[in-house]
Amino acid sequence: MTVHFIGAGPGAADLITVRGRDLISASPVCLYAGALVPVELLEHCPLGARKVDTANLDLDQIVAELAAAHSAGLDVARLHSGDPSVFSAMAEQMRRLDALGIPYDVTPGVPAYAAAAATLNRELTVPEVGQTVILTRIGGRASAMPAGEDLTTLGASGATLVLHLAVQQIDRVVEELLPNYGADCPVAVVAKASRDDEEVLRGTLADIAEQVQAAGIRRTAVIVVGKVLVATEFRDSHLYSTTRER
Repeated sequence: MTVHFIGAGPGAADLITVRGRDLISASPVCLYAGALVPVELLEHCPLGARKVDTANLDLDQIVAELAAAHSAGLDVARLHSGDPSVFSAMAEQMRRLDALGIPYDVTPGVPAYAAAAATLNRELTVPEVGQTVILTRIGGRASAMPAGEDLTTLGASGATLVLHLAVQQIDRVVEELLPNYGADCPVAVVAKASRDDEEVLRGTLADIAEQVQAAGIRRTAVIVVGKVLVATEFRDSHLYSTTRER
């Protein structure tokens, strides 16, 4: 028996990998976050599969479901939104499974930031404009940020920032980024990236908070900050240069 942690993608049901889809089809138990994972993915479950919405379960209850499947010798498709390597709470589940001796593997998925970049039709690494992308969040009720990972410190790099789980505190985000990025720094907010009800806001640090509040965006959003969002004057990549040795 194996618990398969599967990245279910950012929202559109067809943005799951072929491997992820096949593992769902082969697993008689499926645990999924109902508020975030598209319900259409459950159509891939085999006939008679046990389907458990984890949205209202705590960690103990989730692990109990995994342990019960292990005792019965049943594979589990454990669906996480986006890609489970980032802000998925997968690590705490794996720690419990390690202690119980329950095997697991991980199948990556399309992350929310990649879906947001696709919606914006932007590359996040533009030659001589921005070559570093920082994926982060801000401290809140859930957990504090480690020392040195606050926005003021990270912003000193001038790198492109992608913030998850932060749109509810957009005023604070703006306040902490203004000293390093300036009021005219381009910002985009993509809510529910890749879904039918996707929302996109484009602006600067000077006006993005007002836009977010006017739109009523409170969750399931990615904030992208950096000059790459509007870059048009930049050198061509060396990858396809005529002077590149081949």
